Amino acid sequence: MNSIIPTREQALKLLKKYNKNKNLIKHALAVEAVMRYFARKRADDEEKWGIIGLIHDLDYEQFPEEHCRKTEEILKENNWPQEYIRAVVSHGWGICSDVEPKTELEKVLYAIDELTGLVVTTALVRPSKSVMDLKAKSVKKKWKDKRFAAGVDRSIIDKGAQMLGMERTELITDTIMGMREVAEEIGLKGVV
Repeated sequence: MNSIIPTREQALKLLKKYNKNKNLIKHALAVEAVMRYFARKRADDEEKWGIIGLIHDLDYEQFPEEHCRKTEEILKENNWPQEYIRAVVSHGWGICSDVEPKTELEKVLYAIDELTGLVVTTALVRPSKSVMDLKAKSVKKKWKDKRFAAGVDRSIIDKGAQMLGMERTELITDTIMGMREVAEEIGLKGVV
C-alpha cells in the first residue's frame, strides 16, 4: 500500500486518539512549534517538520515501555511515509531506539525534545509564568541545578546541539522563540 502524506489535522487526531493527558498534548504542540521555527530558519518543509514534531511522542502515554517502537507500528498501520516514521523513531536514539538521527530534521527533533521540557519548567517558576519574556540566560542558570527539572537529560540536549553544530545558547534561544508562537496553547503566555 502506498504511503500517504499526513495532514496536520490527521496527525493531531491520531495524537489525541492515543493521548488524553493535557501536558503530553502541550508538549507535542511545543515540539511542533519549535520544529516549524527551525524549518523556517533552514528554509525547509515547515509542514513536514511540524507534523513530525507533533506526533513524536504518539505512544508515550499508553505504551511508555514500548516508546518509539509502538509509534513506528501505529504509523505504519496508518500508511505514513517511512521518512516520517524514521524521524520520529530517531528521537529516542540511545534511550529506546537504535536509529541514529542523520538528517537535519532528525537532529533538531533529538536536540529540542528534552529542551522544551526544561524551557517549560524554567518559565513556570518565573513571576510571569511565560515564555514571552524568557531568555536563554535564565534557562542556562537553571541548567546547572541538576535537581531542577531532574527528569530532563541535559546530555541529550548537548549531544543534539553538537550534532547540529550549534552552541547551547543558540539552541535554547531558538527553542524559546519557537515556543513563543504557541505560548497561549501550551499555557505559557503568562501574566505579561
